[in-house]
Amino acid sequence: MILTACTTPPPEEEHHSGTPGHPATVLTTFTILADMARSIAGNAAHGGPGDVLTIRSLTPPGAEIHGYEPTPADVAAAADASLIIDNGLGLEHWTDRLTQRTHAARATASTGITPIPIAGTTDPNPHAWMSPTAARTYVDNIAAALTDLQPDQAEQFRANADSYKRRLADVDGHIRSGLSQLPKDQRALVTCEGAFSYLARDTHLAEGYIWPVNTEREINSDDIRRAADFVRDHHVPAVFCESTVPAGPKQQLMRETGAADGGTLYVDSLSDAQGPVPTYLDLLEYDAKTIVTGLTSAFTPTTAGQRQ
Repeated sequence: MILTACTTPPPEEEHHSGTPGHPATVLTTFTILADMARSIAGNAAHGGPGDVLTIRSLTPPGAEIHGYEPTPADVAAAADASLIIDNGLGLEHWTDRLTQRTHAARATASTGITPIPIAGTTDPNPHAWMSPTAARTYVDNIAAALTDLQPDQAEQFRANADSYKRRLADVDGHIRSGLSQLPKDQRALVTCEGAFSYLARDTHLAEGYIWPVNTEREINSDDIRRAADFVRDHHVPAVFCESTVPAGPKQQLMRETGAADGGTLYVDSLSDAQGPVPTYLDLLEYDAKTIVTGLTSAFTPTTAGQRQ
């Protein structure tokens, strides 16, 4: 599960696996992976004096992950880390630069997942964690990486991972039940970014978006036109946008089509502790509720007829 650095550090530079009072540092590239890792680590990283692991995200809550640029402090943190966990699937193009000067082990949480290609390309859509089913693979990979780092805690990690996967299955059931309430003519989701391909596949939703993956590319009139055509063709009553991207393109799409504002969805980042999605499981539940509420409250026979 873990890819080690190309060179083996001399003994004095090796990073210890962590002991009480001297916890090993586990860095993740974004907040969702950090939350998963903390849930799996459990008491090994609960914030007390007996910790053998310290787990934190390089990127803070609310950060846009796709175009993130590591800071000098990030590079220094990576140099001192024992394990770095990334998503893979082309999400973090900057991870290799970050890890050039570290001897930390490296694990990719999405290993083993069959990717969905980004429309019109052979590149993988990186947002596999938005599927609770795929997320179980993330859990197994993270548990294996933590076990390699701290073998004495293997039984705890496995038990926590199994418990977490049961919670994921419960959330998955809630999501499917909620989305199943949508009438057949409302089973279409339009967002700013095509971040819901895995969830749409799982729940049999048609998916439309303004751009497939958030990048620094400027949104153009063709992007809006294609999304507007999808809204009209599928009689979509409301459109959504992700918390980490500008709302301007969504507002333009609403003007073009008359669709309502369905709300804000969370994908690439958790909120802070006081926000609506402080954990990954909260994020999944919140998004499902927002999608169902946004589509059902905006739908009327009149508005549907106007979009035919």
